[in-house]
Amino acid sequence: MNSLRPLWVFTVLVIGVVAGYGLQIVATTQGYPVPVLHWTSLVTMGAAALFTLIMGIRIKAFTSGRTQKRVNPIAAARTLVLAQASVYAGTTIAGWHGGILLGLLASAPMSSSVVKSSLVMIGGALVMVIVGWVVEQFCKLPPEDPSDPEAKTKGKDDQGYAAGTN
Repeated sequence: MNSLRPLWVFTVLVIGVVAGYGLQIVATTQGYPVPVLHWTSLVTMGAAALFTLIMGIRIKAFTSGRTQKRVNPIAAARTLVLAQASVYAGTTIAGWHGGILLGLLASAPMSSSVVKSSLVMIGGALVMVIVGWVVEQFCKLPPEDPSDPEAKTKGKDDQGYAAGTN
């Protein structure tokens, strides 16, 4: 499995900003409300981030040697995929609301509910991105002893992730 590529994450952010800005302009010119997520979406985003973090802590405990309880390789792979999906989902949500906020800066006061909601969603999305990135780092195995030639390849792939996560 490949690690996150900052260029792809940035590309998703830019696409989200452009889409949010464009749809905000179209919606307001047609008389529709601004398309922002409701504040209750933070509950779902928080639950997803918490679940990702709990799964990542289980993997980190195993890879750091704090527990001898074996981790299912499929569960490790799913945790890595969940962490990367959290980064991309958070980036998309932050980009979308960043684009909406960009479109509203000239026309809406900072005290408006749409601007506040956009700022809150961007903050929640950044939490998702940070948790996803940290959990992805949890899934990497520590470097092995360079004097042991068998330990260099045993238990990890070419990206340094735990065995079974590719």
